Amino acid sequence: MARNSHEFPILKMSKVFGVSPSGYYRWRSRPPSTRALQNRHLKLAIRSLWKASGYKYGAPRIYHALRKKGVGVSLPRVARLMAQMGIRSQLRKKWVRTTHSGHSYAVAPNRLNRQFNPTRLNQTWVSDITYLPSKQGWLYLTTVMDLADRQIVGWALSRQLSATHTSLAAFQQALARRSPEPGMLFHSDRGVQYACKEFTDHLAGRGILQSMSRKGNCWDNAPAESFFKTLKSELPISQPFESYTHARATLFEFIEIWYNRKRLHSALDYQTPFEKQQQLTQTQAA
Repeated sequence: MARNSHEFPILKMSKVFGVSPSGYYRWRSRPPSTRALQNRHLKLAIRSLWKASGYKYGAPRIYHALRKKGVGVSLPRVARLMAQMGIRSQLRKKWVRTTHSGHSYAVAPNRLNRQFNPTRLNQTWVSDITYLPSKQGWLYLTTVMDLADRQIVGWALSRQLSATHTSLAAFQQALARRSPEPGMLFHSDRGVQYACKEFTDHLAGRGILQSMSRKGNCWDNAPAESFFKTLKSELPISQPFESYTHARATLFEFIEIWYNRKRLHSALDYQTPFEKQQQLTQTQAA
């Protein structure tokens, strides 16, 4: 009746719906219920978090973000309110990824063996390479992740697939950030960029043990694969990058500002990688 009051007389609608005009006016003058007020405030908080995430968060991460702020709310309620508001995680289409493993270099055994939850920083790093489209041709993104805090500790964007520009460049950036001790495990797929002598000599020179996934088994490197899935679904572009410079700036924003420091990670009990790093640093120093 309220929605149609500008079009039909209240008296006429009262007869149609079988309610009294006085009852309608009492309802109109009644203050909002406590639940309605709570939902109103929750919707504002949900929309704010959704926008702050770049429209990437769905109900589970919105829920955990609210709980981190001390808001007592259930996941079904968040999902219901988001549905009422017509908002959801805005995922993007996936891009191409491939591995060139048809080479004659030696292949390291799978020493990681899907042990994806080390308890210390610099205990296990995983790495992978993916292709990204640009209007100037394919670009290649290489990442190095510390499994303990799921932080991308090294990454490289290149126009070439040589080890110098991919695996080695990302590994050297990771070394500049962190100082792993001999015995650390470095896991990757069997791609030539990781198996070639140029790269394996760098690992061996630092006493780092190399591990590789079994042939054709993407689950052996699931955390690295998961990061690329996140990147390709959440990156805020719908067309190929305009240029290398455009791609690098966009990836820096996504990896260094969003993913490492702000994005709640389900494998970390919805902490950010940076928060997990701080927690582990304090634990290891104790």
